[in-house]
Amino acid sequence: MESLRGSVTGSIANKLSGFTIMLLFLLSCSTFTSTEAYDALDPNGNITIKWDIMTWNPDGYVAVVTIFNFQQYRHIQAPGWTLGWTWAKKEVIWSMMGGLTTEQGDCSKYKGNIPHCCKKDPTVVDLLPGTPYNQQIANCCKGGVISSWAQDPTTALSSFQLSVGAAGTTNKTVRVPKNFTLKAPGPGYTCGPAKVGKPTKFITSDKRRVTQAMMTWNVTCTYSQFLAQKTPTCCVSLSSFYNETIVSCPTCACGCQNNGTESGSCINPKTPHLASVVNTPGKPNRPMVQCTSHMCPIRVHWHVKLNYKEYWRVKITITNFNYAMNYSLWNLVVQHPNFDNLTQLFSFYYKSLTPYEGLNDTAMLWGIKFYNDFLSEAGSNGNVQSELLFRKDASTFTFEKGWAFPRRIYFNGDNCVMPPPDAYPWLPNASSRPVISLLRSAIIILASWVLLLACV
Repeated sequence: MESLRGSVTGSIANKLSGFTIMLLFLLSCSTFTSTEAYDALDPNGNITIKWDIMTWNPDGYVAVVTIFNFQQYRHIQAPGWTLGWTWAKKEVIWSMMGGLTTEQGDCSKYKGNIPHCCKKDPTVVDLLPGTPYNQQIANCCKGGVISSWAQDPTTALSSFQLSVGAAGTTNKTVRVPKNFTLKAPGPGYTCGPAKVGKPTKFITSDKRRVTQAMMTWNVTCTYSQFLAQKTPTCCVSLSSFYNETIVSCPTCACGCQNNGTESGSCINPKTPHLASVVNTPGKPNRPMVQCTSHMCPIRVHWHVKLNYKEYWRVKITITNFNYAMNYSLWNLVVQHPNFDNLTQLFSFYYKSLTPYEGLNDTAMLWGIKFYNDFLSEAGSNGNVQSELLFRKDASTFTFEKGWAFPRRIYFNGDNCVMPPPDAYPWLPNASSRPVISLLRSAIIILASWVLLLACV
């Protein structure tokens, strides 16, 4: 008997041990994947910084630094990019065009001609639009704003020129800078080491001559939403013509309202003198998000609007709940299996994203320039809308089991929080959900027992 009990106990212990190991493994996987910079919808997306040495100087060189945004749908919005690095030796920046350093540093050892920057770890920003032409170079002076590659590849780059001293005057004496950092405009990007590559070649305007840089190195930076912000920045709500249920964004999707005594965790739109509250000076860290159950700055609403014989129609509304943020060059990425049958789109631009061959289920949407490419801050004008017309494919189309709703939505490159699948609007004639059926059965059984006991 004891041996039998021991074997049973050992068997249970082994199962529990195996379960514990599996649970720890799953937790570790979820922990590590949240920090990854890999994006399944843009597997090759990155920002590449190219440093081209164009000419040599008596004590250094003149270089052109170009930031290429190879991300399909994640752009760099205002107030723009900030680039930093650490010099390998005691280099200084004598002068710059198309950009400037935020600090000069200690240049007291120089007499007469003072360098532009003497810091060991300079920080560079783009110049603003309207900069005098004698301080510009090509692709500069946009306030650090860079378009995403899919929206406009011609504006998906930014450049500046710098003259570097105390740096060496040959390929063998120049040292590559270290510890590159990129803020665009906040955290989120992690940059790898600079790697020396083949010198960049340039074609003259008449296309009759090719020149090349003296030396070139590249830096690759990748984005992680988890590093950019600890909480999500957008959520999705759902509705349909065939069900009165409106599925709101999940509660506390982007954080919860402050339950303590501290005021200012969010702004109530019914607050008297709202404009003066929002524009209070001297409080840069004051929350500017409207008080909602989800507390997200951006909400995307997907409404299944109409059903035709051969087509079906969807309305998309993007609402801004942030009183201190205007979103320019905004874009939306939506994953849905019917995008291969998109027939017509109203008031938005559309581009199909096909990161994987043979799979056309991801669309990028963005506003029309000078019409709705600017998403205003929270208020009566803080939204943009569009409607999409899809052709039905008889082999796949259905309104059942939430098929008509998106699988995933991104706003400005950040993954939005979706409602749980069991909360989606269902067809009225569809069978009740299993969880509801079980709950209803349990209530009926419990009521029967109560009545039986009362009769006894």
